[in-house]
Amino acid sequence: MSGPTSNSFLKGRRYGGSVLGLAALLICAPAYGQTSSRDISISVHEAITDAWNNDPVRTELQTNQQSADARAKAAQSWFAGGPTLSADYYDDRIGGSHLGYITWQGGVSVPLWLPGQGTATENVAHADARTALIRLDVERMAVAVRVVDAAGAAILARKRETAALATLSALERISSAVSRAVRVGESGSVDSQAVTAQLADARSELEGAREEIFTSRAALQTLLGVDGIPDITQADRRWLVLTRANNLRWVEDDDPRVRAAHEEVIAAQAQVRLARASFMPNPEVGVDAIDQAQYGSPWDTQVGFNVRVPLPNAVTTTPVTSAARDRLAAASRQEIQARRAVQNEMAQVRARVEAATTTLDDARVSASAMLRRADAMEHSWRLGESPLIEALRARTDAYRSLLALNRAEIAWHGAIIRIGIATGTMP
Repeated sequence: MSGPTSNSFLKGRRYGGSVLGLAALLICAPAYGQTSSRDISISVHEAITDAWNNDPVRTELQTNQQSADARAKAAQSWFAGGPTLSADYYDDRIGGSHLGYITWQGGVSVPLWLPGQGTATENVAHADARTALIRLDVERMAVAVRVVDAAGAAILARKRETAALATLSALERISSAVSRAVRVGESGSVDSQAVTAQLADARSELEGAREEIFTSRAALQTLLGVDGIPDITQADRRWLVLTRANNLRWVEDDDPRVRAAHEEVIAAQAQVRLARASFMPNPEVGVDAIDQAQYGSPWDTQVGFNVRVPLPNAVTTTPVTSAARDRLAAASRQEIQARRAVQNEMAQVRARVEAATTTLDDARVSASAMLRRADAMEHSWRLGESPLIEALRARTDAYRSLLALNRAEIAWHGAIIRIGIATGTMP
């Protein structure tokens, strides 16, 4: 079943030579690439890929993942830290005596892992790396949403310009007729003033549309890094069949935001285990050597071992344990909030599709009726059966109905794509 096209209500209708009727056909074309040759139409997938490659957050998250992997590799070391060198020198000449008592002493020591501390440190790093990896999927989802919103704004701006041009052309046609009637005395200056005011409003609307085109295209190009407008009108009802929006539990568990929050809980749990394993400062063991040059001494050099064991102290261990518990509590809260956010978003996007479908159907009916009414009122005015002001008002109402139709169409296609993004099943 194909998705609704916004020009279906025009099938079989004849608008004669009405420029606005032709504009309706152009504005409501199913593919934006057909609207203007000035715009380069690209697929939604291409646009998301370009925006993802241009996203600075991606580089940051990749760096975070690489850093966590490096920490995990470093935690596989035999020792808990680097070696410590020590050296001492004693000379009796410094004190004013010259008996030749000189002592050199040096040593090297390394810190040892506490039981389970090395494995816990490695597990924390691995969990952080997995979290950073899943956050890449979260950021990609956010980028996709921004692409859809920016594309919708750019397409709507172009359609607004087309509608404004068509309306301006129709008003200029009416203005020409009024000017001729004023010159021959068949119409008063009041009609001319009314048309002039409407023309001024139409030109202002056209300039506003062109400004919106410029700003929306600039924002889209900044987001994508390349020139082009994503053709979001590719999304139709066939896309809904390919999504799994009805299986809410599957969607929730597979959502990157939920998976990232769950991985953060795992990382926090590993941090708690690491804090428990770090119940005291790391002990150190090493080797010392003493060289003594003393008058009459029967020995010269000694070699031995040294052990340093700092005793546990709540001043140093409590902050580490408390910080780990706080991280676990925050991660657990964020996972619950992430699940609730996904549930709410799924309900919203499904309701948005249903509402957008109804709104689009109503907008088609309204636009079709308003276009026919505008043509009929213009024809009636030319026959002298209706006042000019009514024909101008009908033309303005037709323009507004076309804008409402365009907004409804963009919202409908965008809502379908948002379901695909939310469920991770973009066709």
